[in-house]
Amino acid sequence: MVETLTPSALEAAALSLAASHPTGKLVAGLVAGSGITLSVPGWERVAEVPYAEVFPFPILDLVGHKPTLTIWRQGEAGLLIFNGRFHLYQGYSVAEVAAIPRLAALLGAPVYIATNAAGSIDPAVAAGSMVVVRDHLNFQATSPLIGEWGTWRGPMFPDLSDAYDPRLRAAAARCANAEGFAVCEGVYVATLGPNYETPAEIEAFRRMGGTVVGMSTVQEVIAARHLGMRVLVLSLATNLAAGIAGRPLTHQEVLEAGKAARSQLEGLLQRFITDLTRGEA
Repeated sequence: MVETLTPSALEAAALSLAASHPTGKLVAGLVAGSGITLSVPGWERVAEVPYAEVFPFPILDLVGHKPTLTIWRQGEAGLLIFNGRFHLYQGYSVAEVAAIPRLAALLGAPVYIATNAAGSIDPAVAAGSMVVVRDHLNFQATSPLIGEWGTWRGPMFPDLSDAYDPRLRAAAARCANAEGFAVCEGVYVATLGPNYETPAEIEAFRRMGGTVVGMSTVQEVIAARHLGMRVLVLSLATNLAAGIAGRPLTHQEVLEAGKAARSQLEGLLQRFITDLTRGEA
């Protein structure tokens, strides 16, 4: 695929958005995964902008994603919530997949929070569980830093030892406990998709230390860390992965699980954003 998104085009998009929709002093940028709807009680939604008016490349439809950016304000503080993401399996380039965290960073967001729907590799992590990601395995065979993006900003060879910020992870667990439910930490395995994995692949990932498996997020994390953002990833285990559940997998159950977990996720994020705004995370 010929790359059409350039650093200068994304910079221009950020300037245009900032001029038309003042974001305030950003606390974070958040992205919602499949079937997950995010809002932040106590904050005012001041704008909702279609992705087609934000990003300088064609936007493709995907069930379970609403391609809009909502801007939230609480006094001078601001939040960006990206309703849906871009996936390699849709045909987006890796630079386009990484455009969301890069745009958030250009607008001044110091923290990137990603949610996703994932299959559980660990039988102990039941469907409906929430996993705070502490590390990842990248099986997508690409990186958002290839080509000119690697030298655009930051170091060309960034260290990913603490890609998932320990302090943010601890704060997320604390907020979940305060909301009355437990979370566990685990390793996210990123595959290309769109097909689900085979039982043999799932067994291999389990032996490698994987906890959940999905088709997104990792390229975003690499791009965000390259730009110096602190990163938190919350994976909703929507189903048991192939060979564990003993039945076929469907995208519908992913969407239904996301809907069912909405209240827990919103409660966690409300507390988390409050802590973040106060400098407690």
